[in-house]
Amino acid sequence: MDDDRLFDRVKRGDRQAFSRLYGLYQSAIYRYAAHMCGMAAADDVVQDTFVALLGQPERFDPARGSMLSYLLGIARHHVAKRLAAGGHESALDGDALENGGAFDAIAGGDTPLEIVSRSELVAQLREAINALPPVYREAVVLCELQELDYASAASIMRCPIGTVRSRLHRAKALLAAKLAAAQRAPLAIARPTR
Repeated sequence: MDDDRLFDRVKRGDRQAFSRLYGLYQSAIYRYAAHMCGMAAADDVVQDTFVALLGQPERFDPARGSMLSYLLGIARHHVAKRLAAGGHESALDGDALENGGAFDAIAGGDTPLEIVSRSELVAQLREAINALPPVYREAVVLCELQELDYASAASIMRCPIGTVRSRLHRAKALLAAKLAAAQRAPLAIARPTR
């Protein structure tokens, strides 16, 4: 069943249809929210997103985009409120900044040292992504982690496609610099105290 027919059933009060819709999109919304404002807030963002969908179902227009894009747009609104309440930089409005899962895959046959090295690199990459300003982190999360195309990301981020490309390019440059700096940093070895 396609999203339009499923959502029509949801609007008519079909609980099984809602459960199916929730099952289809909950994990994508959760991953987006977890990357943007942390795992502790992700469940609340998911809940708020689906409550908003049920509260105003007439606002979804399939002609304007997919159900996933619409839900991520709602989630983005809730993430922006959380980021702003937490005192983060201009949250997801990146004009000031603009002017100025595949991570866990481990190939079979790797040595334990290669697995540990890869795990450390993944941890560094996650830390670097989390340290990005929200507008750049959002571009990475939507385009690279959620694997959305630029048009869908632009619709969710409410900006032109060129801005998405620019933010993603800048985010990748920032990530490369952070990872290069982490690789150059000397390994801190704790010395025993006497």
